Amino acid sequence: MYKVRTNIFAAAAIAVSAISLGGCATKDYVNQQVSAEDAKSQAYQSQTDQHLGQLDQSTKDALERATAAGKLAEGKFLYSMVLSDDSVKFPVDSSKLSPEAQQRLSDFADKLKSDNRNVYLEIQGHTDAKGPDPLNEQLGEKRAEAVRLFMNQHGVPLNRMATISYGKQDPVADNKTRHGRAENRRVVLIVMA
Repeated sequence: MYKVRTNIFAAAAIAVSAISLGGCATKDYVNQQVSAEDAKSQAYQSQTDQHLGQLDQSTKDALERATAAGKLAEGKFLYSMVLSDDSVKFPVDSSKLSPEAQQRLSDFADKLKSDNRNVYLEIQGHTDAKGPDPLNEQLGEKRAEAVRLFMNQHGVPLNRMATISYGKQDPVADNKTRHGRAENRRVVLIVMA
């Protein structure tokens, strides 16, 4: 009986030792896993912070553009200039400014600078009705952008100008005639205070 007790006691001691050793191994394993996850978490946090920094700059840029657009929307109309007469008409499927258009725009930029007022320009690009809608939208935007870049090269700040393409949506003449289509290929500059 003493031997049986000794064997039971020895078996119990071995079991307790195994459990306690198993607990230590489990604790070490958990610590290793936690350390690995902490490293992953820190790397992820660093990537997230970097991405948020990029988004923050994009957000600031978008806010500046929206603020400028808001000022345009709130602005009081002062006057406008239309590039569509015979000397400055845009050729079919083109956004190139003619020498006459460049001269008129240069004079217009000089007038804006001499007025010395904080004005905003909305530059609207228009096309005739020929061609598919997506192409006309792009062409209207290219025409407006060509004028915006020219105006910027002549001293008008980019943050004071916004472009919009109306494509063929807002004709001023009949698109059934050649003369009417030529009138519709235009850029309109709206000056607002």
